[in-house]
Amino acid sequence: MLTKKFQRKIENFSCTNCGHEVKGTGYTDHCPVCLFSKHVDVNPGDRLCNCKGLMEPISVELKSGEKIIHYQCQKCGYEHRVKALACDNKEELTKLSTNTIYNDIISA
Repeated sequence: MLTKKFQRKIENFSCTNCGHEVKGTGYTDHCPVCLFSKHVDVNPGDRLCNCKGLMEPISVELKSGEKIIHYQCQKCGYEHRVKALACDNKEELTKLSTNTIYNDIISA
């Protein structure tokens, strides 16, 4: 059976890391408070991954003016990245900026 690369699922969830109650939009894949996620998908929204490990935010990348959060699963080591959302905790994003990868280089 062939599955789509993206499946929108509107689901609310409780963050496994900090306990914050998150109201899902169908595009919500991480906690806006602590930025942690959970390794539940093979392809976005399919919920087919058996790992279920905690995805730790490890760095932020600035790409074309957008912040991209890089994650690593604490259980299996899988790495993934997603766009930061406007509602994401700015303080937590700033903390991650010490590990920032800049793809946009400004010429002097």
